[in-house]
Formats: sequence, C-alpha cells, structure tokens
Amino acid sequence: MGDAPGVNLEVSAEVRDTLGDGGPVVALESTLISHGLPHPNNLDLAREAEDIVRAEGAVPATVAVIGGVPKVGLVPDELELLGDGGVPKLSIRDLPSAIAKGSHGATTVAATAHLAARAGVRLFATGGLGGVHRGARESWDISADLAALSRTPVAVVCSGVKSILDVPATLEHLETLGVPVAGFRTLRFPGFYLTDSGSQLDWSVEDEEEAARLVAATGRIGQDGCGLVIANPIPENEQLDRDLHDRALEEGLDELKRQGIRGKDVTPFLLTHFREATGGASLGVNEQIIRNNASLAARIAIALARIKARERAL
Repeated sequence: MGDAPGVNLEVSAEVRDTLGDGGPVVALESTLISHGLPHPNNLDLAREAEDIVRAEGAVPATVAVIGGVPKVGLVPDELELLGDGGVPKLSIRDLPSAIAKGSHGATTVAATAHLAARAGVRLFATGGLGGVHRGARESWDISADLAALSRTPVAVVCSGVKSILDVPATLEHLETLGVPVAGFRTLRFPGFYLTDSGSQLDWSVEDEEEAARLVAATGRIGQDGCGLVIANPIPENEQLDRDLHDRALEEGLDELKRQGIRGKDVTPFLLTHFREATGGASLGVNEQIIRNNASLAARIAIALARIKARERAL
C-alpha cells in the first residue's frame, strides 16, 4: 500500500489510517466540483457524497491537486477552493505540469484513479466514464479514462458513459484493453441519464458481496494492475425522460459541430447544454447518479474489507 518513495503524494491521516487498518475507503473525483456542476450545487453535492460514504460506514477520499501537491482526502477549505471556479481540469498527462507549476487542479476519472491507486484505494465512485467520442474515426478523440483503467487497479462504480459518447465503441475499446465490465443487477449497460444505453453486457453482479469478490478476483489471477467497471444504472423512475434526452442530445451534437468544440471541452459544454435544454432536469439526474454510486461504492468497499480481513486471518 502507499506511494513509491520520492513521489509527492499527500494522503490524509484519516485515509492513511483507515487503509493501514484494512478499512474501507472510497475515492471521489473533483472535476464534478470544478466543471461538472454549477455553483453552489457542486459544493453541496461534493459534501453530500462524502457524507453518504461515511453514512454507509466507509471513509471518503476526494482527490485533487492543491498547490502542486496531489492529495487523496481533502479538508473542507480545499473542497471550497475547487468549487469557486477557475481551477483547471487535470487528466493524467496534466499532473506533472500542475505539480511543476504549483497549480491547483481538479482530477478527472483517469487522474483520480491513478492517484487513488498510488495511495492504495481500490474503490472509486463517479458519475460516468469518459469514452470514445462520436466521430472518433476522424478525430481520434478517446478519453484517457479507458487506457488508465487498463493499468490502474481501481474498481470504478459509475452509471456507464455519458450518452453524448459512442457507447458501443466505448465498450469495444474497454474489451480490447482487457478491462472487465459488469452491470450491477443488470446485463444492460447504463446510459448515464438513462437506465439503459441499448448495449448488452456479458456479466453482472447481483449484490455488493459479489461485486467485492469480483474486485478481489482481479488481483488473485494476476490482473492486479488492471481496473474494472461496475456499471450501476439509475432506476427507471429516476431517469431523464427519453424523448427530452434524445432531443437535447441531437441539438447539443449539432451545436458542437457548429462551434467546432473538441477534446476536453466537449463534456462540460454538453453538460451545460443538457442542463439548459432540459430545464434543469438533467442536473437533478446527474446529482442522483453521484449519490447512488457513492452509496454503492461504499458498500462494496466494506464488503471488500471483510474479504481481505478473512484472507489475512487464514
């Protein structure tokens, strides 16, 4: 457990002590604070996600770069700093530059998973993964999240990938990279705002215990350098109205082309467009997804801690 010597990674005392005792810890990303949600919803939800993890019996570890220092586990003032706006979005490739410049930065799924794994955290809750963008055959626009999962031993609890992406191509890419994907009580890959993206899965887990066994199994068979995806769909009664969703998506994709927006600016733009086009309904769904996934990740982390305790006792 823990980071390699000489690497500047600060793990909060609570997270470090919990990991040292074999206890459950859940990593949380910080881009939802700085880029995913408007103020003050961003800070309210960041605090609520941490509270949910604690209420389930695990320890939250929000990840970010503060003053050039990668941190796993933030204090309240650091959460507020990220929510005030103007903090850059950091993927893995951006971490060295932010560290060298002494910059603040909010970590994406890829960067969060990377830093969490360096600290020894195995469970990570987020809203949706990045993925293969529509038109990637021409743009080569594929999120670093996917490659990061192929070499990072973290289980990501998410609600699939955002429907603005090419979902079938994303699943194919994950398969090519050897990243296991299992639905939580479903064989249908979720579509973030929607319960069902329309894509089929090969595997599912039926409860938190089975999910924890899946996480443990990746290490036992020599895949301890690889992550996995546990896809947790939003319940049908909480999903965005499908007709409203499809209309907002079509309009948003047209506007992307018109404005020539690409790369890391695509997701923030489309999230804002969805929020405006749905009259705020997508924001409510986005927030509920975070709540649901934080809760599930905490329960899986607790089950995983029990498995590890039994193994140590043998």
